[in-house]
Amino acid sequence: MKTFLGSLYHAFATANKVHLLWCAGLLVMMLIFALLHHRWRDEPSKLSVWRWLCLLPAAAVITHYFLYVHGAPDLLFGFIYMYVIAVFALILMPFAKRRIGYRIAAVPVALLTLAAGFLGCGEAPNFYNFTRQSYTESFRSLIKTMDKIYILKEWKDVDFAALEAKYLPAVQEAEDAQDPAKFTDAVALMACELHDGHVDVMGDYDEEQYKSALDWKDYGLAAFRLDSGEVIAVCTSEKVQKLGIADGTVLTKWNGKPILQAAEEDVPDDSDSVLTNGEVYRIMTVCGQGGDTVDVSYKDKNGNEKTVTLTECSSEDTQPTVMRALYKFAHFTPLRSEAGYQAFLDENYSTRMLNDKCGYLRLNAETAGNETKDIIGYLTGNQKWSRERFREGLRSLKAQGMEYLVVDLRCNIGGFDEVGCALCDLLTTEDYYGQGLGVRKKDGSYVCVSDHCIHGDGEFAGLPVLALTNMRCVSAGDGTSLYLSKLPNVTLAGMTNPCGCNQEVGGRCVLSGGVVTVAFPTGLILDENGDPNIDTRADRVSRNPVDVHIPLDYDAAMKIFRDDQDYELDWAISYLEQNS
Repeated sequence: MKTFLGSLYHAFATANKVHLLWCAGLLVMMLIFALLHHRWRDEPSKLSVWRWLCLLPAAAVITHYFLYVHGAPDLLFGFIYMYVIAVFALILMPFAKRRIGYRIAAVPVALLTLAAGFLGCGEAPNFYNFTRQSYTESFRSLIKTMDKIYILKEWKDVDFAALEAKYLPAVQEAEDAQDPAKFTDAVALMACELHDGHVDVMGDYDEEQYKSALDWKDYGLAAFRLDSGEVIAVCTSEKVQKLGIADGTVLTKWNGKPILQAAEEDVPDDSDSVLTNGEVYRIMTVCGQGGDTVDVSYKDKNGNEKTVTLTECSSEDTQPTVMRALYKFAHFTPLRSEAGYQAFLDENYSTRMLNDKCGYLRLNAETAGNETKDIIGYLTGNQKWSRERFREGLRSLKAQGMEYLVVDLRCNIGGFDEVGCALCDLLTTEDYYGQGLGVRKKDGSYVCVSDHCIHGDGEFAGLPVLALTNMRCVSAGDGTSLYLSKLPNVTLAGMTNPCGCNQEVGGRCVLSGGVVTVAFPTGLILDENGDPNIDTRADRVSRNPVDVHIPLDYDAAMKIFRDDQDYELDWAISYLEQNS
């Protein structure tokens, strides 16, 4: 009960107080309507007035819409539960003078209203609509809002006043030119300095008419640094290969600079929470920087340095080479359609045997697959439905001869940490701390109000497990990586560390004309020490590093980028065979 009540308190403490009051006001209206109907049920003239009063909730939500949503339709989903209450009031209007009909309708409407009110108040979102302001005004409003409610302001030592002063000239320049791409770029670069995987900047403008300076160029190759320190070319096109640069060719300079120096100086600041992950990103994307042509130096087969000039590929090419290389490295398939996203979710919890001894479990999102179950698991700290799905899958693998297991967390999109804790329950006999739901005080201090823990079930505690993670494993996926790594029979491995973010998303600001939307975390998640769980500080040092770094040599790079093999999974099987 303590966990449940604490989780409720956390939800309401995190909610936007303005929208919470709006929702509470609607509930009060509905209660007053019920009392008035009871008193006026024998007075037809007053019941006619009562019918008109039932329009008040609709008038309230219409007013709310024009105050807080109009101009930013994507914010509408955050207030659905509140607006549904107004619909329930309208449903009762035809039954005002029908005693039996009213009684039949009133009971389900009352129950649904309470449910919608509970969800509407608990989820009253931190959404802010600045669409009616200019570029500079909305940027200042964004800074003011994030300075007040961005949950990691103190933890990351963020100086929002300094960020406003630094980027306001670029915003003003965009406003003078009425260029939405420049405006989006300025906001994106500001957000990058937070180094928070949960901060997201989305632009909405005509990309044919306005060009972002942050877009990558495509010269037909990407760069990749091996563990040896050498930087090689990968995903090379035929045109580049004809100039002497093939997959695996050592690159030495980019536009006259040593390639590592070019990556440091010429690639715009990245948003990666973890510095080492950001270094991988910067080196891979250096090949997207330049003009219509770039000079590239490389070592030929005899070890001699040569320089060639590459021309930017035509815009008719579908996917930039750098992006294709990043996707291959992360073992990521873009979710370009609703069907693709559904297929991704359908793969969740899936199991299979990789050979006669090695089982495989895919976990790409921490969700039970049902919103009600997710919410109950979150509030109680006990995701029993997911635990039983994991149990069923692992028992099936055990029956097929499983002696060790690979848990695949790569590109996990997150969800609810309780799902990851439920998996850990089965893999240990001990109890471990998972996450604490926290509240941020006005002085910037943190208070934990609900502990969510791992409680050892132990059915598969003796099973050797290797968990694969990577830099695209975010949020609750990041949490699952951490919780698994605590268990003595589990090894966390990857070519990179997990993303380094675990706070609850919830903040959203829509800026001038709907051109830019900025999302950021507003719900506090704490560890057993009362510190923000997993998220990095200003030094960007991972607080959730892998136990074993998967080696990256020439052969590994060729398997990943040239041969499209799942090198990490093959390595994981070999590691378990040798260490089990």
